[in-house]
Amino acid sequence: MQNRESRVRGLAARAGGWSARHRWAAVGIWVLFVVLAMGLGSAAGRVDVKETGQLKGEIHTAGRIIDDAGIESPAGESVLVQAKSGSAKATDPEFRSAVAAVVEAVGRTGRVTDVTSPYDTRTISRDGRSALVQFDMRGDPETASQRVEPVLNAVAGVQKDHTSLRIEEIGSASMHKQYDDAFGDDFQQAELSAVPVALGILLIAFGALVAALLPVGLAVTAIMATMGLMGVVSHLQPMSDTANSVMLLVGMAVGVDYCLFYLRREREEREAGRDAQTALRIAAATSGRAIIISGITVCVAMAGMLFTGIAEFEAMGLASLMVVAVAMVGSVTVLPALLSLLGERVEKGRIPFLKRRRRSGGGSSESRFWNTVLRGVLARPWVAVVVAAGALLAVASPALGMKTAQLTLDQEFGDTLPIVQTYNRINDAFPGGSEPAEVVVKARDINSAEVRDALLRFKDEAISSGASRGPVEIKVHDAQNVALVYVPLVGGSDLDKATASLEKLRDEVRPATLGTVDGVQAPITGQVAGSHDFNDQLLGSVGPVFAFVVVFAFLLMLLSFRSLTVALTSILLNLLSVGAAYGILVAVFQHGWGASLVGARGVGAIVSWLPLFLFVILFGLSMDYHVFVVSRIREARLRGLSTRDAVRHGVVTTAGVVTSAAVIMVAVFAIFGTLSMQTMKQMGVGLAAAVLIDATVIRGVLLPAVMALLDERNWYLPRWLRRLPDLSHDESPAAVTRVVRGEDEDETAPAEV
Repeated sequence: MQNRESRVRGLAARAGGWSARHRWAAVGIWVLFVVLAMGLGSAAGRVDVKETGQLKGEIHTAGRIIDDAGIESPAGESVLVQAKSGSAKATDPEFRSAVAAVVEAVGRTGRVTDVTSPYDTRTISRDGRSALVQFDMRGDPETASQRVEPVLNAVAGVQKDHTSLRIEEIGSASMHKQYDDAFGDDFQQAELSAVPVALGILLIAFGALVAALLPVGLAVTAIMATMGLMGVVSHLQPMSDTANSVMLLVGMAVGVDYCLFYLRREREEREAGRDAQTALRIAAATSGRAIIISGITVCVAMAGMLFTGIAEFEAMGLASLMVVAVAMVGSVTVLPALLSLLGERVEKGRIPFLKRRRRSGGGSSESRFWNTVLRGVLARPWVAVVVAAGALLAVASPALGMKTAQLTLDQEFGDTLPIVQTYNRINDAFPGGSEPAEVVVKARDINSAEVRDALLRFKDEAISSGASRGPVEIKVHDAQNVALVYVPLVGGSDLDKATASLEKLRDEVRPATLGTVDGVQAPITGQVAGSHDFNDQLLGSVGPVFAFVVVFAFLLMLLSFRSLTVALTSILLNLLSVGAAYGILVAVFQHGWGASLVGARGVGAIVSWLPLFLFVILFGLSMDYHVFVVSRIREARLRGLSTRDAVRHGVVTTAGVVTSAAVIMVAVFAIFGTLSMQTMKQMGVGLAAAVLIDATVIRGVLLPAVMALLDERNWYLPRWLRRLPDLSHDESPAAVTRVVRGEDEDETAPAEV
């Protein structure tokens, strides 16, 4: 009876206790879950987000019309024939000979169809120095990049015979091939590098191979299980390669962190002289609880991406949410079982020259560096708050001038790809020609006189209005009653000017022409339209996402720590951390300040999806450290220490594990900062900088200084809020020890540890 009445409260404590007593069952269930998840995912297959399903509005409507009509959009290619000297013209015999040679060479490959001469389609630049030979790749456009090489070789052969001209190919297939050849292994190498990097840092942190392998093993199995679950879930919410990469990043980060928190606490209690069973129970009741609070908070943050209405974001949010939930469950179930099974063998494989590090970071072996820092911070907390907060606000200040945009090809890759130069030359010669707006016209009878007249008027007014300089091409699909109108936009690669041209088409030209015919649908899509609509939809979702994440994180902290002050300071400190990360992004990648230090360059803008993505990811991940540190402070306060002493104890004793976790995150994120794409550089550097700031300035200086100033007001909870559900379930080591002893007396055959 005594055993039941004194049983430890809390889900984490109960889960850890059960796993320690039924360790083989716990390990077996976890392995079975991972295998089943992978098997089910493999059997189900993964459904990916379609290009037409990315956005709502006109882009989605256009995609649906094309899909319903069964129209296959082939992979289009163009060959630029351009005079190198100013005197040569498209009317010259040599120029005509080169164009004819290109038409013949690409046609001879048997890989293309609908080859058109610029003399027939009038795709000759205004200055007469440039012309475009256009054609489509045969077969599935999704795999066209795998078949385009013979065509590229044929064009290169014509170039050798006409050295006075510039003859270059560009299109979706050739661009994808060149990208894959140059950067195809970038992502794979980055993802594969994450595991050995994390393992190396953990070896230094723990000084033992087995202890270092546990966090990596948990993270990898959580990622494997989530990959399988993504396949199953993708039939309800389509996934993507981007979602898979983000899931790997988040899974490695939280999987390692959670295991690190748990393992360090268990080692600390054993070093303090407690037996293995008691140490494990204390770790379950304290670090296990912090893991659950942190995991739920991170899941809530990731769920914020589901409110964007953008398929790619929804896929990233759901994939990240799943991997965090899986890692959290694994940390409070299979990890205690493994620690119980291993016992002292967790110290196997000790690295000789790291032997002295055995007690580094443990709660009883305090960090000298952070002890020194805390002594100064707690002696003058006002000074620490003013200096640290002032510095972070100064770092965040460039974010006030943040400009977001979908990056152009030259912004994304710079001069690293030869095709970027071709892209720029075509845009200079044919503004908007490489990325025309596409008007998808659906009518009851596409060949009726009224519709035909409206199409011709649209074509004429698109040019006369100044939205396009032409040529405007119309392709009619009689059987489907659909017409596709291709309109090169004035502005070309200048997105601001091209967007203005797009809006003129949508708001002025279309209503005055196609809009006058009853029953006609004419959504306008294309690269520029996609970028414009994506930004509009993303901007509209910022408010709901921010509100959801902040409000629910606040409520979780309030219910978990039973303190209005802790909840408020948690939110404010996390927002300050995110603001500083934004400031660094803008300074480095928009203005180019110090960009060369990270192997980057200023491109004048931040990729449009990154700020919201960073907010969600950083707000979630920063809660890892915050919950862990504040839990330790609260635990010390409940043991009777004064708030100031509890703050010092909590920060210093968690310094080792927080530093190790932060170094792993920074290293993994920094790997993505080394990739060639500007988008990945911005994401990697932004995440790495934010985590570094969060683990040092925020948790090591601002948090203790603010809590020292607030003193007992840290635990303030208004009377009217005391009726809220109590999710605290605080357990002190002493209480857990008493429970374990009581159970030992009652059990006739105690579980072996």
